Amino acid sequence: MLVLGRSQVEDLLDMETLIDALAPAMADLSAGRASSPDRVAALVPERDGFLAAMPGFVPSAGVLMSKLVTLFPHNSGTPLPTHQALIMVFDPDTGEPTAMLDGTAITAARTAAGSALSARLLAREGASVLAVLGTGVQARSHAEAMCRVRPITDIRVAGRDLGKAAALADELADLLGVGVRAVPGYAQALDGADIAAATTHAQEPVIRRSWLTPGVHITSVGFNPEGREVDGATVAEALVCVETRQAALAPFPAGSNDLLTPIRDGVITAEHVHAELGELLAGSKPGRTSADQITLYKSVGVAAQDAAAAALVVNAARERSVGSEISLG
Repeated sequence: MLVLGRSQVEDLLDMETLIDALAPAMADLSAGRASSPDRVAALVPERDGFLAAMPGFVPSAGVLMSKLVTLFPHNSGTPLPTHQALIMVFDPDTGEPTAMLDGTAITAARTAAGSALSARLLAREGASVLAVLGTGVQARSHAEAMCRVRPITDIRVAGRDLGKAAALADELADLLGVGVRAVPGYAQALDGADIAAATTHAQEPVIRRSWLTPGVHITSVGFNPEGREVDGATVAEALVCVETRQAALAPFPAGSNDLLTPIRDGVITAEHVHAELGELLAGSKPGRTSADQITLYKSVGVAAQDAAAAALVVNAARERSVGSEISLG
């Protein structure tokens, strides 16, 4: 069995290739060809955290896998990431375990790649101004991923701590070679933004309708056990896209408070969720219909995306003879 650590996974996983690889995986999922059941989670209420199991099979990637992932939001600001994971890969013909991967790097990359895929499908072609809300691992990954799909020239970073926002802005400026600056608040970051990437654990919405410019594409990936990232007015006005309706509308913590709360409050109905990524890719649902339309991609994370990423990593490792081999016999 192949064993790969975090630094090896990071070296083997190319963001642009991953964005491309997610498209057939999401098409498989919406067409019913892939198997990606709702995650199950053991809750740790005193830490607002959980341990979840996420199995998946994606025929287009030829991979059967399961991810074990913890989400502990209070790790934010500590040396430990909020998301930590392991992925086990199995032979889809025999069920034999074939690889064990660090899943923390994969989770960070595939989440951002999914958001970038949504921007490729829904953001305006000339979108050049990006607002990054949050200062953690996902904020960094989203900035990198969005620059792969749209001609980003201006990035604004906002978070709860201006010092952390400034540090991330400096890092991204060196990494991406575009203009990046920290701003003191979410409203300032969103003013004039063409794309907004929300990556927070905020209790109160960091995306508010009154702060948005017409035509903005919003991505929201934050886990918010006591709140939400996007206010109801934005959700109500936006064309809403998800990975799958089943995952996004499942009871919390599997689903999203950003959608469940406005449904509970009568602001929208479940039918307001317009499309899945796979439906946009297949052309069975239309995307943006006007330059001023607000679009929203709400992500809760699905195993099909992890499976596509794991397949890329394992294939690259085999080609380059990277990783350790252990025997289970």
